[in-house]
Amino acid sequence: MKSFQKRNPVPIALVGIVVLALGFIAALNSDDLPVIGGGTTYSAEFSEASGLQKDNDVRIAGVKVGKVSDIELDGASVKVSFKVKDAWLGDRTSAAIKIKTLLGQKYLSLDPQGEAALNPGTGIPRDRTMAPYDVLDAFRGLSQTVDNIDTKQLAQSFDTISQTFANTPQDVKGALSGLSKLSDTIASRDQQLSNLLANTREVSQTLVDRDAEVQKLLTDGNKLLDELSKREDAITALLNGSRELATQLQGLIDDNGKQLDPVLTQLDQLTSMLQRNQDSLAEGLKKFAPFIRVFTNTIGNGRWFDNYICGLLLPSMGPINEEGCYTK
Repeated sequence: MKSFQKRNPVPIALVGIVVLALGFIAALNSDDLPVIGGGTTYSAEFSEASGLQKDNDVRIAGVKVGKVSDIELDGASVKVSFKVKDAWLGDRTSAAIKIKTLLGQKYLSLDPQGEAALNPGTGIPRDRTMAPYDVLDAFRGLSQTVDNIDTKQLAQSFDTISQTFANTPQDVKGALSGLSKLSDTIASRDQQLSNLLANTREVSQTLVDRDAEVQKLLTDGNKLLDELSKREDAITALLNGSRELATQLQGLIDDNGKQLDPVLTQLDQLTSMLQRNQDSLAEGLKKFAPFIRVFTNTIGNGRWFDNYICGLLLPSMGPINEEGCYTK
C-alpha cells in the first residue's frame, strides 16, 4: 500500500475541492437539511398576504416554532410556505395572520387540531385560514377616497337640498340648515383636511418602512430592562455596601477626631505656607537647575571633583568671603 506522500497529489486536491464545495453548499442550505435544518415545510392558502413577509415568526399558542420561508401567488390565492420544528400539526390545523407589534408587523399563528398528523404535501385550505384587515391600508384608502371627493360639488348639493326643503316644517328646515353649514365648513377646510390625511399617510408609511428599526429599538430596550432587573440584587448590595462604608468612615472620624484635628491643622498650615512661598520656591528651583548642570559636569572629570558654592558663607563672617559671591 502506497504511503500518503507517494500518492498523486492531483486527485487528492480535486477530492478536497469537491468536499469543500459540498460543505459550502450544505452550509448555505442548512435550513433545508433533514436533521439539522429548520424543520418540516408546510403550506397554507390565504385570500391575501396582509403584510406577512418572509422570515416572519410562526407561532403556536404564542410560542415560536418556526418561520415563514416563502410567499407566492397561486392563482387567486396566496400560498404561504413555512417551516415548523419540534411541534405537532394535526390534519385539521387552522392558520391565521395576526399582528405582532403596534407598527403592523405580522406573524403566522397555527392552531393544531385533528387526530392524524398533517401531511406536509397537503396545504391548509382557505376555509381554515384567516387574514386580518390592515389598519394602515385603511388609512391610506381613506385618504385616497377623501382626495377624490369634489368638496365644492358636495357643498352645492347640500345647498340645493336646503333650498328645496326651504318650505318644509321648522325642524326639517333647521336640520337642513345645519347640514348646509356643515358642508360649507368641510369645503372651507378642504385643504387642511387634505394636508392632515396626507401627513397621516406619510407618518404611517414611515412607520411601516422603519418597522424593523423600531422593533429592534423596543427589543433592545426590553433587554436593557431585563438586564437591570437581573442586576437588581447586585446594585442593591453595592448601595448597601456604600452606605455601610460611609457609616464606618463616619465612626472612624468620630473616634479619632482628637488625633486627626491637630494633624489636619498642621497639614493646613504647611499647605498655606507652601502656597504663600510658591513663587519663591519656583524661583529657587529655577536657579538651582544651572548649579546641578555644572555640578554634574564637574564630577565627570574622574575620581575627584572641584566645585565652588556661592553664598555658603556670608561676607559678614570674616575675611574668607569679604566680597561675597563672584558674578560675571
